[in-house]
Amino acid sequence: MEHKTLIKNAGKTSFGTMLSRILGYIRDMLVAYFFGTGAFADAFYAAFKIPNLFRRIFGEGSFSAAFVPVFSEYLHTKDKSETQKFLNIVFTALFITLFVVSILGVFFAPALAKIIAWGFTNDPEKMQLTIDLTRLMFPFILFICLAAFLLAILNTLHSFFIPAFAPSMLSFSEIFYMLAVAPVLVSESQIKGLAVSVILGGALHFFIQYPKLKSLGWHLKFMLDLKHPGIKKIAILMLPSLVGLSVDQINAFVDNICATLISSGAVSALYYSNRVMQLPLAIFGLAFAAVSLPAMSKAYAQKDMAALKNSLNYSVRFINFALLPAAAGLMTVGLPIIKFLFEHGRFSYAGSIMTNNALFYYSLGLPAYAAAKIFANAFYSFQDTKTPVKTAIWAMILHIVLCMILMRPMGVGGLALATAVSSYFNFMLLAIYLRKRIGRFGLRLIIFSSCKSFISSIITAIVAWNACKVSDNLFISVPAAIVLSLAAFVVSSYILRSEELKTFKNAFVR
Repeated sequence: MEHKTLIKNAGKTSFGTMLSRILGYIRDMLVAYFFGTGAFADAFYAAFKIPNLFRRIFGEGSFSAAFVPVFSEYLHTKDKSETQKFLNIVFTALFITLFVVSILGVFFAPALAKIIAWGFTNDPEKMQLTIDLTRLMFPFILFICLAAFLLAILNTLHSFFIPAFAPSMLSFSEIFYMLAVAPVLVSESQIKGLAVSVILGGALHFFIQYPKLKSLGWHLKFMLDLKHPGIKKIAILMLPSLVGLSVDQINAFVDNICATLISSGAVSALYYSNRVMQLPLAIFGLAFAAVSLPAMSKAYAQKDMAALKNSLNYSVRFINFALLPAAAGLMTVGLPIIKFLFEHGRFSYAGSIMTNNALFYYSLGLPAYAAAKIFANAFYSFQDTKTPVKTAIWAMILHIVLCMILMRPMGVGGLALATAVSSYFNFMLLAIYLRKRIGRFGLRLIIFSSCKSFISSIITAIVAWNACKVSDNLFISVPAAIVLSLAAFVVSSYILRSEELKTFKNAFVR
């Protein structure tokens, strides 16, 4: 029954995410068409990293990791009025914090931009554009972090589709801008207008979710009480995860600095390759991560360790089942996919080669990215935010060392490979610590299931490689490779009697 619930909830999240990502890829194709991998695109994506850093702190990152277990505890141990009061107080404290951070961010934009895009200092015009874009986009964090707060609430209340679809509002805003407004603008005005559309998209992201919250019988209003025990508990839980988040951002900072030192277009190539890799990761890996945290938090609040282990075990098995073939496919036919998606307008063949170089090595780490997130969620569910930080610090050290070693001989591919290797290292450390904490959680079953998925993935890669040769027309060969390789994976998984395929099929039929 737990497997069916996980699949059902993950399915809703995956469907909403898939729709959102489709709009996201249309947006990315338009950005690539207008700006390619040149100076404007580099400046935009470098500037966008700064509000995204704070989004990770006060949004889907450390705040959500601390908030969801506490909110789950209130839901299952307190009455509704007390839980509603807790939500209002957290909302007020978060709003005030974000408002202050937004103002400070606009004021300190020059210093922040010079830190995140240090490699642009040799090009004053590019650096100034990055500063201007940072100023324009900083208020984005107010809306996007409040939207992430709503997402955390709705997921804990077992509402998954709307929160997963809501990020598409950012894409919708940017797409509308590029189709209706950007063509009549010129030069820097185009990229600055895109930054403004980002803020509008963040606002839409928040407002599309709020009606769903009200329909479930909850609301948000201002109520300030910084001494509330729930606020204190979240703050205490956030402290270690803030350290862990700083580790993630140091990794991103190192990647960004190294990319600005490699060549022009390297920052954009990392972004585009990461976006392609993120599609299967978000649809399957992060979808299971999103539903596993509320499920494990509920199990821990009810003192049901068997249910917690069961949710953990099946989540890891299913993300391996889904992401191993995705990784194999992207590594095999990544270049045709990139050319199909982005090689239009100002996006050149050289940009496709550079982007694919990063995508190949990013794809190696696909299963590890999701598995590490799920294992970290297990610790968060019993309100241990310290252990994931310890493992993340060791992984960060490995990542930095590998970046320094690999960036010169491998370019952006070396940075992506450093990310993949350090993610596997982090995942293995988390598994070891969790085994010591809760005992056996079915590692043999995970390995046995993953071996079946690995065999099916090899078949998937072979079919994808050959299917991509059916035509020189990418609009024929790329869809053919995706459809035929997916069919090959399903057939081979059926022959190998993969339990995950059976569960997915039953849930899909329902």
